Amino acid sequence: MTHGEQGSQVPLESARSQFRQLADLIRTDIERGTYPPGSRLPSEPDLGDRYGVSRQTVNNAVQILRSEGLVRVDRGVGTIVRELPVITTMRTTRQQERDAGQARGAFQAEMERLGLNAESDVRIDEVPAPEDVAGHLGISLGETVLARERRMTANDIPVQLATSYLPMDIAAGTQLAEPDTGPGGTYSRLADLGYAPVSFIESVRVRLPYDDEFRLLAMDGEQRVITIRRLAQTESGRTVEVNDMVLPAHQWELRYQWHAK
Repeated sequence: MTHGEQGSQVPLESARSQFRQLADLIRTDIERGTYPPGSRLPSEPDLGDRYGVSRQTVNNAVQILRSEGLVRVDRGVGTIVRELPVITTMRTTRQQERDAGQARGAFQAEMERLGLNAESDVRIDEVPAPEDVAGHLGISLGETVLARERRMTANDIPVQLATSYLPMDIAAGTQLAEPDTGPGGTYSRLADLGYAPVSFIESVRVRLPYDDEFRLLAMDGEQRVITIRRLAQTESGRTVEVNDMVLPAHQWELRYQWHAK
């Protein structure tokens, strides 16, 4: 398959589904910068004319790209190429970035490193501990914990939801119960209180988003989310935070590094 000039037809192979071939061609054009981030794709009729296919074939191809998060549909505007690049996060070393400059935690430090503007809408509440959270924190089922809920954006685009659960005997009456935890974020404040996390356990899964996640993350079609549960533990082995994170799968790449003994 070869690309043609704008306005000329690009032949597609008959051995494969045409809409899958078309999705491949448009994806390549996006990756090459023919359609840069934030730009609008040609209309379905224009794409159909260019590639010599039906409007339905174009629609099916665009659906694939929407599910991959490469494009989104803005009603009244058209099909828009994803504005943000895929965000790469090194899970095994990201906590070391939180003390850089005046970053309010690892997320802000990561976004600043990538040249993206990070913002977090924070909600603080005291809630009964869910059963699994209570088990990790070593407290009774239903015992009150401090919940820090965040909706995180990069360049005003939602990229993550996170809820941290902290035991009240540590967090009550401290800066952990305030929206702004200051430079270094939650883990720096835990360290100030004598509960510095020194080890972390993460469990990762992929699933369809729940309705509220779909809305808050401005997701599209059949896109999936990555869920990460992180346990932060002190030198003594006490779990001092349970953090549940939800990330649009198309927007993130998780990297892990370790050394063989």
